[in-house]
Amino acid sequence: MKKIYFLFFVLLSLTVACTSGNKNDKGSIEFKNVNSSIAQSFSDLKTLDTFKIELTGRKPEDMVLNFTIKNAKGVQIYNVKLKGTELVGNNDPNIDLSKEKDQVIFLKTIANDFFSEDNFLEPAVMPDDKADNNTPDKALYEELKKSGLNGFKYRLGKENNLYIAWSEKEQKVKVYYKCC
Repeated sequence: MKKIYFLFFVLLSLTVACTSGNKNDKGSIEFKNVNSSIAQSFSDLKTLDTFKIELTGRKPEDMVLNFTIKNAKGVQIYNVKLKGTELVGNNDPNIDLSKEKDQVIFLKTIANDFFSEDNFLEPAVMPDDKADNNTPDKALYEELKKSGLNGFKYRLGKENNLYIAWSEKEQKVKVYYKCC
């Protein structure tokens, strides 16, 4: 009988020890700002540009995704700041982001996947591609066909991707395609 009480006491102690440590963590998530960079050919096929993404803030309403590109000389050629609330608001309606915790996870996922291989387009436009209604600058599109420069795409929402590339003619980064 003493063995049963002892076993019961041990099991009860283990249960309390295992569950009491999780009570304070319920609903909270570990947060670390995202800060990553990668070197890729973009504004010049012979050199590497630095792509950098930073996600800062602790709550979705305070979070900002800052995306920059610097050329091989260290000159910033592109910068965009995307508010966390805009990214959360433009998501797939089938994804439940009603909880703050899920919104933070969603934003971290976007930031962590920002530099996936699929987003680097080599070249930006294939020589036999044709401009369509999603091409805001047909002259740039034709320029990219000839130059063979690379492009990059990133997501603004569920069906809103921006495709950007370097315009040698205008010496700046421009949007050459907007699509789903």
